[in-house]
Amino acid sequence: MTQPNYRRRRQRVFLVLSGIFLGTLALLNVLGISRFVDLSFDVFGVSIPMVVAIGVLPYPVTFMCTDLISELFGEKKARDMVWVGLLLNGWVVFLLWLGGALPGFEVLDANGMLVLDEAGRMPVFFEIRELAFGAVAASMIAYMAAQFCDVRLFHFWKGVTRGKHLWLRNNASTMTSQMVDTTAVILITHFYANALPIVGDEPLWPQLTTFILSGYVFKLLVAAFDTGPVYLAVRWLRPYLGLAENEEAVDD
Repeated sequence: MTQPNYRRRRQRVFLVLSGIFLGTLALLNVLGISRFVDLSFDVFGVSIPMVVAIGVLPYPVTFMCTDLISELFGEKKARDMVWVGLLLNGWVVFLLWLGGALPGFEVLDANGMLVLDEAGRMPVFFEIRELAFGAVAASMIAYMAAQFCDVRLFHFWKGVTRGKHLWLRNNASTMTSQMVDTTAVILITHFYANALPIVGDEPLWPQLTTFILSGYVFKLLVAAFDTGPVYLAVRWLRPYLGLAENEEAVDD
């Protein structure tokens, strides 16, 4: 019977996981804070506010990918992917800038400024670009802090548990790093970019706290939910990749 080509399999799996990670990262940076969704709900008659930026919706997928790569391919490859993600952020910003800098068919006034439509809005691309620029600095800083936190804590708990209790390192690393991410991105987006839908005549910090807790609770629920898929993926991928228990494909 022909021996499986484990090296090729490992390359393909790493490519798929990193592709999902980077593709999701690019998408959420463009979507960003272009829209907020109201996921508020009632518990025993008490209304629980949950307002989440649409860019947050796919974000937990990136932590799932880093956890799988950390588990199967080691900390170094997970860190390398995080750095590539940072470069991707910069590439997205450059393309958004270039798209607005090149001449187009928009109507300009005598000062070379865009003429707004009857509703007082800019062309769609420039609205998206403005919102993306407003959130991308916050996203990049929060992204670096949260992803490196996730990778480091994942391997810290892996060492403490001697490779056992995947559920613990998956949840502990992700839940901690997502609190770092959510707090950083909300505070920076507001104080640096002034891009949150803050109601001016209402107290500021209760609104910021609602944004932070809403985003974190959403990510927390998804992180708890993805424990099962992560377990199943690791259980299936280890023999598929020719890896023994707790072995990492660090040489491919």
